[in-house]
Amino acid sequence: MLAGLPTVRAWQEDLYRDLHEHPELSYQEHRTAKLVSDRLNELGYQVTEGVGGTGVVGILRNGDGASVLMRADMDALPVAEATGLPYASAVRATDAAGKDVPVMHACGHDTHVTCLLGAAALLADGRDHWQGTAIALFQPAEELGGGAAGMVADGLADIVGKVDVALGQHVAPAPAGYVGTCSGPILAAADSIRVTVYGRGGHGSMPNATIDPVVLAAMIVIRLQTIVSREVAPTDTVVLTVGSIHSGTKSNIIGDHAVLELNLRTYDAAVRTAVIAAIKRIVIAECQASDSPKEPEFDFYDQFPVTDNDETVTTRTHDAFVEHFGDRALTVPPAAASEDFSDIPRALGVPYTYWMFGGIDAAEFTRAAEAGRISQDIPVNHSPTFGPVIQPTLDTGTEALVVAALSWL
Repeated sequence: MLAGLPTVRAWQEDLYRDLHEHPELSYQEHRTAKLVSDRLNELGYQVTEGVGGTGVVGILRNGDGASVLMRADMDALPVAEATGLPYASAVRATDAAGKDVPVMHACGHDTHVTCLLGAAALLADGRDHWQGTAIALFQPAEELGGGAAGMVADGLADIVGKVDVALGQHVAPAPAGYVGTCSGPILAAADSIRVTVYGRGGHGSMPNATIDPVVLAAMIVIRLQTIVSREVAPTDTVVLTVGSIHSGTKSNIIGDHAVLELNLRTYDAAVRTAVIAAIKRIVIAECQASDSPKEPEFDFYDQFPVTDNDETVTTRTHDAFVEHFGDRALTVPPAAASEDFSDIPRALGVPYTYWMFGGIDAAEFTRAAEAGRISQDIPVNHSPTFGPVIQPTLDTGTEALVVAALSWL
């Protein structure tokens, strides 16, 4: 079946450049969805559009056998591209808050869409070599953490019917041509928390007549650093970041409140619960210590589940990768990034696995590694300079999906 890859490659590379040059924000993936839908229809898939807003599901039934769901996410990010690529994005769009923002495929979802369409084409052209049902699912709004759940809520189970296994993948800042699997948790659960604390405003020349929310916020930030270092076991992995603090409007005005935005990454439900409790305890205690006139407020948003790969499915997939890719099939450690992919198989009640494949020029990666400068020289996802090399990235992502699917079909 993979002998047809050169034919697929002929249109894949152009499609990738087009998608990269025309990114779309979450829930705005109308152009992308149309390209996906048109291609799936041409390949003979039964297509359902508009699932969860802009999601697309293509189903190819080919006799009795397992039903395999393969997923790609479609949305881009509000990032100004700085890759210098000839097909770089110059797109601007209006975000959900009504703000004009630059848009870029800074996370590589254009790669995911292209690879899944390529895999769908190879499966359609190679129906003599497998039997069962192939499901190609293209999901909106992964970056907001609600796209997968939105498709589920919009009747995904009725659309796809019985599913035996779900597969997903993500391009990573690793050497192109390599794939990496991991049993158990591979991506962390994530919680963004907006914390509002209250003071008493006044003139900057008379701080004694105020309760300064800036000082209160600063004390909270310092104390929050002790959670990971002093309250989490060394064998547990937790990342707690204060990404934003805002208070006041002018240098000589002490405001009456401050807003902190926190991001938490965990792999274990009990650890997550304990850390959230510690965050609340510290914030409340610091507010009391500052004699805050009002209780703090906690707003949880952009929440992602842990991606916890099924051991049996992952082992089967890894073995298939080793047989196909040889020493380019690796076992990788968990990452602290987050995904909402697992909301789909969890809702459908099916096991799943999710793997990584490299997108960085191998020679460039090797030079950076030898110089001890990977973190300085290799762009990561969400960076304005993140631009996966077209090949062998697309070939690898396409082959990985086909190889993994065929281990079930």
